[in-house]
Order: sequence, then structure tokens, then C-alpha cells
Amino acid sequence: MSPATLRNVAIVLALAAAVYFIPGGGNAANLIGALLSTAILAAFVMLAARFYRERRMDILGLPDKWRATLYGALGVIVLAMAARPRLIETGGGTILWLFAVAGSGYALYRVWRYYREYA
Repeated sequence: MSPATLRNVAIVLALAAAVYFIPGGGNAANLIGALLSTAILAAFVMLAARFYRERRMDILGLPDKWRATLYGALGVIVLAMAARPRLIETGGGTILWLFAVAGSGYALYRVWRYYREYA
């Protein structure tokens, strides 16, 4: 095994040991999960900001209707992800969440198709 693989296995084993052996290990697991979630969210925000900075002229070159569709779809995705824990508790909420995400994905696809055809 390579040193990097051994290091990664050691990290996973150390996290597992913290959850199992330390009193309040469930709290340690919650803390680790929260830290990882925050890191992933920060990475997505930085990726979105970089994408916007690189493609600003392309986005501003879209007609108002398509730019509103783009921003609306992104907003619905953000709201759907924020409301996901509560929405998936019920069958109707799960269906609503699926329709919101699928509809937003389709709207983003339509904006991309318009950009590719007319840009």
C-alpha cells in the first residue's frame, strides 16, 4: 500500500475510534459531520463564485427571460436543499422536493441549450 492510502485508512480509523471509545462519541460524530458539511458547502460557494466570475459576460449576455430562468432555477435548488430534511419526512414533501429539483434541472438544461444555440 502507498503511504497516502495508509494515511487515509489511519484517519478513518481515528475518526471511528473517536466515535466509539470517547464518552459522548455521538457528539464527536455530530461535530465531525457538521465540519465536513460546512467544508463541502464552502467549496460549493467558492466554486459558484469562481464560475460566475469566469462566465459573467456570458450570463449578462443572456436575454432577461433566460437570465431570470437561470437565477430562478438556482434559487429553487438552494431552497429545496435547505428544506430537504423537513420535506422528505412525508410522501408529499418528497414528491414536491423531487419535482422542484427535477424542474430546476430541466430549466438549467433549457438555459444551457439556449446559450449553446444562440451564443
